[in-house]
Amino acid sequence: MPQISQLAEFFSSQVLWTLVFFGITFFLIGRGMVPKVMETVQLRDRQIADDLAAAQAARDAADEQEEAWKAREAENRARAQGLIAEAKAKAAAQTEAKLARAQERLDARLAEAESTIEAARAAALAELEDVATEASQDIVARLTGAKVDKRSARSAVKKALTHA
Repeated sequence: MPQISQLAEFFSSQVLWTLVFFGITFFLIGRGMVPKVMETVQLRDRQIADDLAAAQAARDAADEQEEAWKAREAENRARAQGLIAEAKAKAAAQTEAKLARAQERLDARLAEAESTIEAARAAALAELEDVATEASQDIVARLTGAKVDKRSARSAVKKALTHA
């Protein structure tokens, strides 16, 4: 069979050209393109690492600024609380002073009212004495027919009122 005898020749030619093609491909890709790709990958890795370092530095700076802001905020809050407490104390003192003045006015009005009531009471008692004196004179005159003088009737009424 002649086809079988040509097989070795055919395959040896195919193997040679395959090796030549893969050798050229290996040198072109392996020596020419792979180093460029690896350099690009390394450059990209370095850039990513630099970006991560810059991001971490920015984050640290932001954290420091946040802590400083929190400290300022706490200081401002404490100062505001102090101002509020001071304002409350001042308002309480003013209110207390106003209440004291109002209480003084009320006490004065109460004393005035008490003196007015006492005067009215004294006047009512005097009038009551007069009425009781006249009534007792009239009663004695009607019952006994005797006339009692005003002075005796008044002393009897005063005596009766003080024991009552």
